[in-house]
Amino acid sequence: MTGYDLAAERGVPSLVWRAGQERRLQMIARWAKVQNADVLIDGCGIGTYAAHIHQRYRARVEAFDIEAERVQVAQQTTPHALIAAAEYLPYAADRFDTILSHEVLEHVQDDRLAAAEMVRVLRPGGRIVIFAPNRWYPFETHGHYWRGEYHFGNTPLINYLPNRWRNSLAPHVRAYTGRSLRRLFDGCPVTVIHHSRVFGGYDNIIARLGAMGRLLRATLQRLEGTPLDVIGLSHLLVLEKMT
Repeated sequence: MTGYDLAAERGVPSLVWRAGQERRLQMIARWAKVQNADVLIDGCGIGTYAAHIHQRYRARVEAFDIEAERVQVAQQTTPHALIAAAEYLPYAADRFDTILSHEVLEHVQDDRLAAAEMVRVLRPGGRIVIFAPNRWYPFETHGHYWRGEYHFGNTPLINYLPNRWRNSLAPHVRAYTGRSLRRLFDGCPVTVIHHSRVFGGYDNIIARLGAMGRLLRATLQRLEGTPLDVIGLSHLLVLEKMT
């Protein structure tokens, strides 16, 4: 199995650790407890974030993914990785200090049920950190289908189409507006601590373009926190469970 074999249904997990992953880890550590914490990686892929959080912060990390092949890789660095579905978590209620859902909700069968399950296993006062695709990013990063054939890669403007057309081209993945992402947690005992949009690390572009790529990344990341971040790559949503 390569990292791209399941790209259509599951996306591509973080295969390497570069500036983009490092930046997001710093965001996670800023908004949630990771030092010596009980942490769940909700949809761990091959375990990249799980390994770094465990090694760097001495966290007690558990993780799961629905794909057995990915879990087997994750278990090499995260022994407590197992096969499970996000909608039916095999953990007791009030179990974790922090839950990370990194670009996962868009792939699950039932994102509302997956959201409710994260809340169930989170301790009161604990936090969920979610990264999820922004509907208004100019590219659909998960590829698209055309005449029944899947095409991997970034496709411009698909997410700007009405739902009927957008979902016919990208039926395999969701993209969220801010409101639609927060609505997944309607009725759950959580409060929104932080919600913003972030741009990517663009490490592949920098590898190809060098200084021009670094300038592009710096320019886009400076837009975070301004009205122009409406076209950011991903939502960063942080929720806290009520005590």
